[in-house]
Amino acid sequence: MLSQKPNLSSQKIQHSIRDQSFYLQDVSVDFGSIQGLRNVQLSVNNGEVLFITGSSGAGKTSLLKILTGELEPTSGEVILPPKSKFVAPVFQDLRLIEKKTCEANMWVSYDSSVHGSKKEFQKELNELARVFGITDRLNMKIMNANGGLKQKVSIVRALLTRPDILVLDEPTSSLDSTNAQKLYDVLNFYNTKRGLTVIWATHNRELVKRFSGRIVHLDRGKLVYSGHACFI
Repeated sequence: MLSQKPNLSSQKIQHSIRDQSFYLQDVSVDFGSIQGLRNVQLSVNNGEVLFITGSSGAGKTSLLKILTGELEPTSGEVILPPKSKFVAPVFQDLRLIEKKTCEANMWVSYDSSVHGSKKEFQKELNELARVFGITDRLNMKIMNANGGLKQKVSIVRALLTRPDILVLDEPTSSLDSTNAQKLYDVLNFYNTKRGLTVIWATHNRELVKRFSGRIVHLDRGKLVYSGHACFI
């Protein structure tokens, strides 16, 4: 009996799952006659900080939605993290409950299997609110909050889930440079101390040049650069 030839593609996939959070091969996304992504090759390592840059319409949001499983590719291969890894997305629509307070929106993240107690959760909530400078606005309803406060609430809510992977779409669009730096400092802490994988999409390449991490740049749906910020 002839021995079966080993499936090298399958072996490569299994290796990718162990060592990487995401693996994309020749991924394209079509929206009718519009091509959102074109033959994207991308791998994201566990514990990596990755910035996705590109102008409006370059395909950043489409790529993020592929990574979070909210969008299926038209063609190509996508390997997502195992279900044991929790992915927390923060998209531009923020998905907050307008009639609830900032604090009540954060409490949506409470999970007794993640936090030892409600007291522990409240302590972590209070600490993140302090770091982001929103302690005095926890009782404000989201409908009365400005864009910057809404972004902070959405980010804190995501962090309170204690995710393995955090995916952010333009998280600093309503933040000034000081608060953008504060956000990066917080995420860098979570990355260093807890091994959080951070994927951050932004059109502002000048902003990310100040931060450490890998950058991939999209241009009209194609991934045209992957490397350090200083070379873009």
